[in-house]
Amino acid sequence: MTLKVWFLETRPQFLVLSVVLAFLGTSIAWYDGSFNIWHALLAGFGLVLAHTSVNTLNDYFDYKSGIDLATRRTPFSGGSGILAAGLLKPRQVLWLGLGSLLLTVPIGVYFILIKGWLLLPLLLVAAICVLLYTPLVLRTPYPEWAAGLGLGVLPVLGIYYAQTGAYTWPALFASIPSGILVHNLLFLNEFPDVAADQAAGRKTTPIVAGKAKASVVYAVATIAVYVWVIAGVILRVVPAWASIALLTIPLAIKAIQGARRFDEPDKFMPAMASNVLIVLLTQLLLGIGYILARVFS
Repeated sequence: MTLKVWFLETRPQFLVLSVVLAFLGTSIAWYDGSFNIWHALLAGFGLVLAHTSVNTLNDYFDYKSGIDLATRRTPFSGGSGILAAGLLKPRQVLWLGLGSLLLTVPIGVYFILIKGWLLLPLLLVAAICVLLYTPLVLRTPYPEWAAGLGLGVLPVLGIYYAQTGAYTWPALFASIPSGILVHNLLFLNEFPDVAADQAAGRKTTPIVAGKAKASVVYAVATIAVYVWVIAGVILRVVPAWASIALLTIPLAIKAIQGARRFDEPDKFMPAMASNVLIVLLTQLLLGIGYILARVFS
C-alpha cells in the first residue's frame, strides 16, 4: 500500500472541478468588491476535501453494492477501480471519505464565525448531498439534481459567501450554469453504467427514461447553459464579459451529437470527453469574464 494508491482513490483528475468552482465563486466575489487570498485558499481547500469525500464514499458504496464489479469502467465513469483491484480495504475507503468530510467542519465553523450564520444552512444541505447521494438519492427518480445542487450551485455560492458574508441575486443567477453543468457531468457519465446501476436498484434518468430520451434531456440542459448566460448579459445580471463562456459552444455541439449516438462507443466516448471540457472550460471562462469585467470597468 502506498500514498499513490490513496491519492488515486480520491480520483484527483475529477477534483479539478472543485478548483474551477472555487475560482468562479471567488471571481464573482472579487467583481463585487470582496477578495481575501487566504480565505479563498482555505475555502477552496474545504471544497476539495468535500469533493474528495463525495468521490471516496461513492466508491465505497458502489463496491459494497456490487456495482464496481459489474460496471464497464471508462476514463470518465465507473469509479477508481481501487477497491475492485483489492488495493485498499472497504473500511479504509469509508474512513477516508468520512475523514475528508469531517475535516471540512472546522473550516465551515471558521467561516460561520467570521462571516455569519447564514452559511450554516448551505453547508448542511451540501453535507446531506454528500452523505446521501449514493446510498439514497440515486435510488429515487431523477437523482442528478443533487449533484447539480451539491457540487455546482452550492459550492459557488458558498465560496462567494466566504468572501462577502452575503448572498446576492446576481451571485445566485451566476451559479445556475454551474448547477446545470455538473448535473450534465454526472448525467452523461451514467449512460455506460445503466446495466450495473439498474441491477443495483438505482433510478438514474437514463434508466427510468431510457437512453434515447435521456440524450434529449442532456441536449436541452446543455443549450440551457448558454441561453442562461446570454439572458444574464441581456438583463445585465452578469457582466458582458461573461459571454466569453460561449466559446465552448463548438464543444457543446460535438457533445450533443455524440450523446445521440449512445449505442456507438467510438462516438459516445468523445462526447463524454467533450462534456468534461465543457464543464470545466465554461466555468473557467465565466470566472475569467468576471475578472476582465472588473479590470476594464
